[in-house]
Formats: sequence, structure tokens, C-alpha cells
Amino acid sequence: MINLSSFIAFHARRTPDRAALKYRGEDISYAAFDARIRTVGGWLISRGIGPGDVVAVLMKNSAAFLELVFAASHIGAVFLPINYRLSADEVGYIVGNSGARLLIADEELADIAAGGAPVVLLDEPAQSTATRLAPDIAPAPMHVRQPRDLMRLMYTSGTTDRPKGVMLTYENIYWKSADQMLALGLNADTRLLVVGPLYHVGALDLPGIAVLWHGGMLSIHRNFEPEAALAAIEAEKLNAAWFAPVMTTAILTCPTRDNYDVSSLRWTIGGGEKTPEGRIRAFSQFFRNARYIDGYGLTESCGGDTLMEAGREIEKIGSTGRALAHVEIEIRDDAGHRLAPGENGEICLRGPKVTQGYWKDPQKTAAAFFGDWFRTGDIGYLDDDGFLYLTDRKKDMIISGGENIASSEVERVIYEMPEVREVAVIGMPDDRWGEKPVAIVVLGDGATLSFTDLTNHCRARLGGFKVPKQLIIRDSLPRNPSGKVLKRVLRAELEAHA
Repeated sequence: MINLSSFIAFHARRTPDRAALKYRGEDISYAAFDARIRTVGGWLISRGIGPGDVVAVLMKNSAAFLELVFAASHIGAVFLPINYRLSADEVGYIVGNSGARLLIADEELADIAAGGAPVVLLDEPAQSTATRLAPDIAPAPMHVRQPRDLMRLMYTSGTTDRPKGVMLTYENIYWKSADQMLALGLNADTRLLVVGPLYHVGALDLPGIAVLWHGGMLSIHRNFEPEAALAAIEAEKLNAAWFAPVMTTAILTCPTRDNYDVSSLRWTIGGGEKTPEGRIRAFSQFFRNARYIDGYGLTESCGGDTLMEAGREIEKIGSTGRALAHVEIEIRDDAGHRLAPGENGEICLRGPKVTQGYWKDPQKTAAAFFGDWFRTGDIGYLDDDGFLYLTDRKKDMIISGGENIASSEVERVIYEMPEVREVAVIGMPDDRWGEKPVAIVVLGDGATLSFTDLTNHCRARLGGFKVPKQLIIRDSLPRNPSGKVLKRVLRAELEAHA
């Protein structure tokens, strides 16, 4: 049988008392988690939800979130997590476009719970277990699914258009879990810190579900707080984590970080953008027993298409690693022709964990593929050993005076400056050159930076046309949940004040 709840039931039979989840100080055993899944599944059925129906959730991290993920699967429904940082209009579009039959939302998010579907609100006690919604409901039987049945819808962040509904099947989820087991050595002793938002593949899939597949434990934090994350690593002897780049920076600059014993941590997966070399080295200096695993992936492939291999971090620094066992990567030009190692082009993926396409959108689905190769929209190259190097997003390529400028290349150089904590380089309209590179910088505590110092530094390391023509200093950079800088937001803000 194919169902997410089947492996929870397996562990509940074999190791019933072993902890599956930890939330707000409570250990939830596999036996208890299994029982909760069945009860919440029964409650969903009582609300008229059946096989193939879409169940949307608008929730922050909680034990109830995981119960609903598995309960929806248990009865054959389709799970739809929604970004709680969206506006009511955006939530309404996703709920309406997906055809969701039910929307379950945290009480604090009631103001944005829109879209026309019936809404059920969870108060704080129900966030610890959704069974509070169904105290007298009979447990539901498991509904058998097939590998190509839809398990989940996940809407992309919509960087250029309305969000697209990515269709993820059971086949996608199971193959990505198998690949992560091989690459990360997951087992029942894996204890994963979950501080990223569970509506995102980074927290739920990289490698959240795969850890439970192997009988490990997830330590769920409702929100990310650097000191709370450090305290949990020490107290719960956590040995694995996924951090968005901004989280890694926050932990490494936490003023109380040296008060905590983090020796149990063995690895952290980073992601969301090309990781600066300095951040990787700083991570290794603080987490002395852990390795920083740079990676590359996207929603359309359940995350984690490449991961850096142990022992190759310094030799291949700047790379996001090699493809996992059941992922193929090719670099192609705009016509779909394969490019040789070292040549920049569009990163294309193929494999059983890649989506079949976009919900109710055959035109965008067709445009997203070269045959059976998925077009990521990201620019990069493979070296002779098959290691992937990210260069840019297609839309983030700056064209100045007819020359292409990879913003990530300029950012890499600026990151070398000790005054700089974060940087984003974007192209802005210019009457003479078409576009000019502009550097938006977040400084370290107490640091100052002049435009002259910035340009002198860059001019010594880059061609003149790549040197930023303007410096803007900000307190923070806008990011999406996976940690990627929202350059479209920066452009819109600068254009509004031009």
C-alpha cells in the first residue's frame, strides 16, 4: 500500500514508545502519533472530506500541522499548505484556484483565511493536537493510494506571476525520501531540528518526512528564534537541522551562542541561495562536529536535488554538490541543447521526484519542460566531476551596455568585505546603459561603508562594467521562507522612490 500513514503505523507497532515529534516540551510517541492521525482522519471524513479532495491549511509550525499532513494522506485527500505570510487576497486566490474543500487555520491567522472554502480555526490547545477538534470521532481506516496519485499541492512564491500549484505525487515524495536516506545516512537515531516553516519544502521535505520514514524524531519549533534553537540542540541532543541562510547568519551572530553545547549536531543543510564561503567557514568554526551541507533544489522537485558530499566541501567550495541518486542534471541553452561542462546555461532536472506539472495549467506545464527535462529557470554550470555551481536566476541577470552581469558574482565579491553582513545586487534602469548594477547592503554591528570603499574593493576584483553604480544601506533584506532574497521587492521599492 502507498500512504504516508503506513510507515507511521509500522513504527507504532515496532517501537511504540519511541518519540516521533517533540512540540512545546511534549514528546509524542509513534503510537500516540499513529492514533492521532487516525482520529484526525476520522474528523476530516466527518467534515465531508474524501479521497482526492483538497484540504488547505494556513498554520504556523505545530504538532497539529504534522497530524493534518498525515491524516489527509490517511484518508486519501490532497494536502495543501499555504504560506501564512501572504495577504488575504493571495490566500484567497490559492484556496479558490486549488478548489479546496476545507481551510484549517490558526486562530491568529483568521484575518487572512479567505477563498470561499469552509474555515475551521485552531486555538492554541488545538495547535498541540488537532484531535481536540474530534474528541468523539471514530478512527478512520487507511485509504490505499497509488504511486502517481496526488499527495500534495504546493504553490510557488509567484516571483513573476500568480502562484502556480505544484503537483507532488506519492511517487515524488517516496523517491525523494529514498534519495535523502542515501545521501544523509538517515536512520532511527536522526533527531532533526525543525525551525523553518512547515508549509515549505525546506522544513517539511528536507528531510522532515524522510526522518519519520526511518523512525527518527522531529523537534518542532513554532517560530525560529536563534537562542531557542541553540538551547534545543543542547537539551535534546539534536544531530541534524535545515537552516535558511538568514537563520544560519542569525545563529552565528547570536551574542549568547557560546553559552550552549552544540557538540551533538552532525550536519546542517543550507539552501535558498549560493552560500558565501565566509559563512561556510564561520559555521565550521562554531559547529565543530558538524558539516555544512550546501544544496540546491526547488518546490517542483521536493527540494534537495544536489547536496555537497562529505570531504569535498573545501575542494568544491562554491558548489551546491552533486545530483542525488535518482536525479539527473543537464545544463541547456535556450533552444534546449545540452551544454558542455563549464558552460553556463539553464539547469534542467529529470527523475522520479520531479513534478508532473502545474495544477490546472497545461500551458505553464508545457513551457516548464524540454521533453521530460524540467526547466528550473536557474542558471549554472557543471564542472568535469558533475558538481553544480549556481550562477543566477534568469530574471536576475543584469544586462548593462549589452554585457551580461551575474548578480551572484558581484555579491560574492562584496561578501568578502568584513563590514558586510548581507548583500543583494540588482539591475535598475539606466538611460545610458539600459541597466546599472545597484548594491543593497546590510552592515554588521557598528560597521560603516562608503560608496568609494565599495567601488575600490569591487574594481580590484571585477570588470569595470560589473562594479555597482550605487550603494544603498538597509537594516534587512526581504526574503521568502526558503531564505531567497526577494529581488523583485527591492526593485519595486527602488522604482517607487526613483
